[in-house]
Amino acid sequence: MSIPFLQSQPQPQRFSLADLVELADRANATLDGLREKMLEPHPRKRPPVYTGAQVAALCGIDPKQITYLAKRGDLPSGSHGGNGKRREFSLVDTRIWVRRLAKIPPRPEHARAATIAVVNFKGGSTKTTTAFNLAQGLTLRGRRVLIVDLDPQGSATTLTGLLPAAEIMEEHTVAPITYPPLSEAPKDVRYAVQETYWDGLDIIPAAPHLFNAEIFLPIHSRDPDIAWWNILNQAIDPLRDDYDVIIFDTAPALSYLAVNAVIASDGLLMPLPPDNLDYASSVAFWNLLSETLGALKNSRGFEKDFAFMRVLLSRVETKSIASSVVKDWIIRTYGQYVLTVEIPKSQAASVGAVQFGTIYDIAKYDGAAATYQKIRDAYDTFVEMIDQSVVATVWKGN
Repeated sequence: MSIPFLQSQPQPQRFSLADLVELADRANATLDGLREKMLEPHPRKRPPVYTGAQVAALCGIDPKQITYLAKRGDLPSGSHGGNGKRREFSLVDTRIWVRRLAKIPPRPEHARAATIAVVNFKGGSTKTTTAFNLAQGLTLRGRRVLIVDLDPQGSATTLTGLLPAAEIMEEHTVAPITYPPLSEAPKDVRYAVQETYWDGLDIIPAAPHLFNAEIFLPIHSRDPDIAWWNILNQAIDPLRDDYDVIIFDTAPALSYLAVNAVIASDGLLMPLPPDNLDYASSVAFWNLLSETLGALKNSRGFEKDFAFMRVLLSRVETKSIASSVVKDWIIRTYGQYVLTVEIPKSQAASVGAVQFGTIYDIAKYDGAAATYQKIRDAYDTFVEMIDQSVVATVWKGN
């Protein structure tokens, strides 16, 4: 018996290295074109502008004070929008207002940057989105932030408007600090720091070349005289005086670089969607991490603890029964470590993602205002909670 539909399908062809190269080139060209189209008329991303009411909310003051304070002369006065009436402020100006007026505890004079590793085994767990939104949100609290992209896929790098494969070379990443011999490798990753379109946020980007670090680090791990797990920690140390918070966006695996990020961190943050596969993956992550740190303690005498650990329920579907069941598992498992705020699954977030952006990138949401405000409020609360953890557990001890 013949099946006409199957007979009409093209026969599979062999897939050679040349085909692979051609496919990769075509994919890169397509992605580059999509990015240029999404970011028109500018080839680079630009931050949103803020209304007087938004600036007032960030500063915690009455919106009626904005006009008076703007005219007083000691704060940026902003500019008037297209209708000539509404006062608008750039991100740079907004951050000046926040630093001057918001009652947010500054980093103590002798305290150094708090370091946070955003971790998870499973791809698609909102790890990069969480890391980037956290970074942007912290800058809106007056913080100076550095993101260290440790995922060879370079998703966080892409969110800055850079293309990992096309614009970021190996020497722009942390990979060179792992080059053998280590005596000749860079001891300071400041060489890789790049400014981004977002004031107060810098990045050490990633690219596929970062996979080379996962080749060199296992080689170093065989040498009993090399603390392979501490290479990133030592290289990032000179930057701890330049920033308030340093965020490591790790690959969805407990790779050698991810272990280095964990060792270099004061706090751990796991975004966790209430899905059974994500939950199972989170359990596997903590099991492997405990085994890895236990092995370092037993074999090398190295111990590590953390100022804080937090689990963030992300991409939560409030009307899903299955999601509610898994959420209960998560709360029972992680208890006190689960943040009381949840990031809802939202169309607003999907729109931002399609445009290579985040919730904080959206200047004006075309859908229902309540939809955007719900997820924006959730992220603002999440950012504030992590900031409070930094102040109370990291800086308090410094």
